Amino acid sequence: MDNRAIGVFDSGLGGLTAVRQLHRIMPDEHIIYFGDTGRVPYGTRSRQTIINYTRQDTAFLCSHDIKAIVVACGTVSSVALGTVKTENTIPMVGVVKPSCYTAMKLTKSNRVGIIGTKGTIHSGSYEAMLHTLDPSVHTIARACPLFVPLVENGRFSPDDPVVQLVVEEYLAEIRDFGVDTLIMGCTHYPLLRAAIRAYLGDEVALIDPGAEAADYVRTFLEPAEPGNGRTEYFVSDDPDSFDTYAEMFLGEPAGVHANLVEDIASYGKERG
Repeated sequence: MDNRAIGVFDSGLGGLTAVRQLHRIMPDEHIIYFGDTGRVPYGTRSRQTIINYTRQDTAFLCSHDIKAIVVACGTVSSVALGTVKTENTIPMVGVVKPSCYTAMKLTKSNRVGIIGTKGTIHSGSYEAMLHTLDPSVHTIARACPLFVPLVENGRFSPDDPVVQLVVEEYLAEIRDFGVDTLIMGCTHYPLLRAAIRAYLGDEVALIDPGAEAADYVRTFLEPAEPGNGRTEYFVSDDPDSFDTYAEMFLGEPAGVHANLVEDIASYGKERG
């Protein structure tokens, strides 16, 4: 048995969708979650800035006794994980590879859509992984920069006319392309699942990247002792509003207030 914690981080609170899955499938694990709410979103930042932020977030989690890190952020997984992973001995799992494996298992038409932040889509990480798994797969990718602020402001109901308008704007080409599988390449996007499904139809499989990463980490970690389960939450800004927002992503009250990390930039060293 290994009672060390599983570290999880995201640029904001979207990564709590991964925590939600970990609670469901690994209830005995000690989880430490960090949401970099003071610097969200990462998707509009430069590659080097994202790498520097990732080093700092990773260093913070490694200051605790952890056995693995789940990078519950599509942008970091796409842009920075390859670099930062080589600098650490702790296993690090991103969302790209697990999501792509599941997408290729589910697709029947070999047409897969990807949505994400500008940083994620610009990196081409999902398309590259999908074509590695099957060179004949047909892909279409679109950045959806307004999805994160919509979710952060509690606007994700499929009946919300603003949500409907934005979903149509971003997904019209994807629907016309005829995908039967869509990777929601940002951990905020699963909250828009109902609105996305209403637009694309029930026949399109929707891939939740946070849940896929959580499922994958279970395959290689030594489990904790029964009864060890607990979760600690940390944010870099506005811990007072954590419970309200966390409830949206966790699907249940967080039950605790988040702890404030006052200077996340002091963790780790920028390496240029």
